[in-house]
Amino acid sequence: MKIDLKKGRKLIDTLLFDLMLIIFLGVVSQWLAWRFRFPAIVLMSIAGLIVGPFLGVIDPGESFGELFSPFISLAVAIILFEGSLNLNFKEIRGFNKPVLRIVTIGAFIAWITGSLAAHYIAGLSWAVAFVIGGLFIVTGPTVILPLLRQAKLKARPAAILKWEGIVVDPFGALLALFAFQFVLFAIGDETAGAFGLFFLASLFAVALGAGVGWLLGWLFENGQVPEFLKAPIVFGVVLLTFVLSDIVMHETGLLAVTAMGMVMANMHIASINDMRHFKENISVLLISSIFVMLTASLSLDVLIEIFNWRIIAFVLATLFVVRPLSIWLATIRTDLTWQEKTLIGWIAPRGIVALTVSGYFAGVLLEAGFEDAELLTALTFALVFSTVVAHGFTIGWVGRKLGLSTGDQPGIIIVGVGRFVIKLGEALSENNKNVLIMDPSWGRLQPARLAGLKTFTGEVLSEHTEYEMDFTPYETMLLAGEIDSYNALVVNNYVPEFGRENLYQTAIHQGDPADFHASLRGRMLFGNEWNIHELDKKAEEGYKIRKTQLTEQYTYEEYKNNWRADTILLYIQREQGKIDFFTTGSIPEPKLGDTIVSFTSPSNQSDRIQERLQNKRAKFTTSQSKE
Repeated sequence: MKIDLKKGRKLIDTLLFDLMLIIFLGVVSQWLAWRFRFPAIVLMSIAGLIVGPFLGVIDPGESFGELFSPFISLAVAIILFEGSLNLNFKEIRGFNKPVLRIVTIGAFIAWITGSLAAHYIAGLSWAVAFVIGGLFIVTGPTVILPLLRQAKLKARPAAILKWEGIVVDPFGALLALFAFQFVLFAIGDETAGAFGLFFLASLFAVALGAGVGWLLGWLFENGQVPEFLKAPIVFGVVLLTFVLSDIVMHETGLLAVTAMGMVMANMHIASINDMRHFKENISVLLISSIFVMLTASLSLDVLIEIFNWRIIAFVLATLFVVRPLSIWLATIRTDLTWQEKTLIGWIAPRGIVALTVSGYFAGVLLEAGFEDAELLTALTFALVFSTVVAHGFTIGWVGRKLGLSTGDQPGIIIVGVGRFVIKLGEALSENNKNVLIMDPSWGRLQPARLAGLKTFTGEVLSEHTEYEMDFTPYETMLLAGEIDSYNALVVNNYVPEFGRENLYQTAIHQGDPADFHASLRGRMLFGNEWNIHELDKKAEEGYKIRKTQLTEQYTYEEYKNNWRADTILLYIQREQGKIDFFTTGSIPEPKLGDTIVSFTSPSNQSDRIQERLQNKRAKFTTSQSKE
């Protein structure tokens, strides 16, 4: 047998190019989505369509060959496990009833009504309609988690959508498998024993996943695995668990990895956060790549078929009838408000699981003689792309209109409390900022409570705090503790949640600031000389917060001319409401209409008189312009 080395090398080069382009487009799409506040999944799907069916640059299905489907399946398993690591039961304490209703009764209603729509509207046979109706109940972490990060919803609706997306994902695949088994039984290709095998395989998947998850958690907690091996071992065991379960029965692997993640999430493992961050980074990369791969693998014939009027009508029925009806009926006699029901009833984007599993069922249904199953690929992609676009662009707007969003300008957490922190918190609150002051001591927080500021008693590094407190409404964290190393430790712990650009700490006062590299600390507030002890000392001396608005009559140049050496510049309140802090090496440029907030000596009587005059003049000018 002669081996064609040139042909093999060309195949490898093609595969490497396709893989490189897929990863690059996925990551760039994520960055553009962050930069311009667009739904990332929409941009990834568009990128795949452009380089795939539109331009024909790549064809992942052809390049990857037999590896295409296994790669997608393993990636989905990792993504689903990473999502299930966030399913701690403490999160839904107080509203577990609506969650349970939605993932059981709501899923069943969505299956029945979706199947009816697939038969009467899309024109599918009853057999194919009930299979695809079961599959389309899924939403999934691949789509819902990125949308929740973008939308900044309040804690309860966000938690319900997250739990539904992760829990229902494997159930949707199993429901479709159950419907398929029933179809084969009805046409005489399967015996009643197949149903027993189906249920036994499902129980085996849950037991396998839960048992492996508990065993891993026990090994980690008892020091049987070194820290540097924990994430790689979890990574390998997740794939092994998925494959073993899938060998027993197709599509049960998703159920196994979900059970594994949920067990580990509720064992309160000390290193769970490190694993979660690692898995989250891997998941972002996989989600980016898979969406580009799937859309790039579509053919022009499938895209043209999407515009079939029956498919369009089915998508509209799913969006405006099936989903809202299932949520409203399932949540009867629960404590969900009509606003929460409306939002949850609207948001249900389908994702990777729907695309991959529908491809599998399209093949087996066609082999079983159901010719209308060839429509499933176009139908699934139409529903996935439509829901991703519709819900991706509207989730934030709908949340704000229904009063379920934390707002366009998220709040600020200040860790540590003292005289200066209280004055700063009051100033930020007067600028309509949602300010929260955290400290482990209830007594130290007493002056902040008396000042009317929101407080939280707890250790910011504690796992208990993570469960008890919702960080979603906050975008910025200021570290004002008395120990520099502690501030730096908190910064590094919260980089994955906030991003280093949104983490600040007061100046170093113990040793040389150069000892703390920029990668080990937050952005330094107010200048190197103003550490928290100096700021508190100035507050004791009677320093006051001053706000000076810049106008055409009182410009920034005039402000600098009157600026005294003992004035500490804190931040700029932009005319649109944004806060820009003064930091070491970064002095934001004020503009007309902005307000400069500073910390100033009480002896500057003339400055205060000038400030009041300028503020009155600014208010007069504003009222005149309105008239």
